[in-house]
Amino acid sequence: MDIRPLKTEADYQAALREIETLMHAAADTPEGDRLDVLATLVEAYESRHYPLDLPDPVEAIKFAMEQKGLSVKDLEPMIGRTNRVYEILNHKRPLTLKMIWRLHKGLGIPAESLIRQEEDRPTPQAA
Repeated sequence: MDIRPLKTEADYQAALREIETLMHAAADTPEGDRLDVLATLVEAYESRHYPLDLPDPVEAIKFAMEQKGLSVKDLEPMIGRTNRVYEILNHKRPLTLKMIWRLHKGLGIPAESLIRQEEDRPTPQAA
């Protein structure tokens, strides 16, 4: 089994092509073992070169609302009165710990996404 680290984009693309040919390999076979190793290498390469960023807390809330067909009124038990919900959704007020907990429990939004602060968000690059 000749497997090397993925150092370049070309190495990464070649590994993806090979993984595609091995997708139906049976477990505990040489092909299955090769698939496991290649998948691990690809995962490591992707985490280094294509890191996923957590969404903005407000965008996470809006996405959950859209997915679940919720209105501002539906967020009141988790955030507070309608005006407070609008303040949150318009970035006028930060989420409190109690709101984060209720949104996490009520909407299933990962707490890591909700606790992200304004200064943690990437700023747009000047044109």
